[in-house]
Amino acid sequence: MPSDPPIRLSDVTYEVGSATLVRDLSFEVGVAETVVLVGRSGSGKTTALRLINHLLMPTRGEVVVKGRRTTDWDPIQLRRRIGYVIQEVGLFPHFTVARNISLVPTLEGWAAERVEARTKELLDKVGLPAEVLSRYPDQLSGGQRQRVGVARALAADPPILLMDEPFGALDPITRADIQREFLAVQETLGKSILFVTHDLREALLLGNHIGLMDQGRLIWMGTPDEFRESPDPHISDFRESLA
Repeated sequence: MPSDPPIRLSDVTYEVGSATLVRDLSFEVGVAETVVLVGRSGSGKTTALRLINHLLMPTRGEVVVKGRRTTDWDPIQLRRRIGYVIQEVGLFPHFTVARNISLVPTLEGWAAERVEARTKELLDKVGLPAEVLSRYPDQLSGGQRQRVGVARALAADPPILLMDEPFGALDPITRADIQREFLAVQETLGKSILFVTHDLREALLLGNHIGLMDQGRLIWMGTPDEFRESPDPHISDFRESLA
């Protein structure tokens, strides 16, 4: 019998009062797979991430992470097994780069030598020089802060990454550079990644599968090639709406 995928949502609905933010959401993220949810603001992409990270609890349906429903996890233990990268990065301004990256491994009780080695290894993977380790976030460029955010999310070697518009605030040249770094890191590390964006070109570049979100529903999911070749009129409308 096949094992559960790292992430599975089954008929998940989330409501706040009379508003339904996601409805009947079902999809999986497999081992070493990048699934990209793409859609306009308010389509339910970020809500899906928050349900997986136990920041929200489903009104109906179930969210399963590593074979356990999120409602059965201790939230802190769950979040330490999930790297979370957001557009605003969220680095602690009073921590150096080194301390930002090493925070979760330190909380997990890693030996100091292992933490130091892991921090330097990740800095190299995201294309930053060692001298930034002693700097503070406000001493870095936007692109450098974003790279540090990715390194911090990877620090404790979580099997899962959630990425919420992580490159959206960057200029086009820096964004393309970090997208290449992301692809290289994913090829090496093989994480299970749920990535959300409103940028269709980014989705086609980074995703093994793409899910189209509209008004809280997942209206289509398939590979980038299937998306490009599909005659489905919904996809044509979606392409035009995000152009």
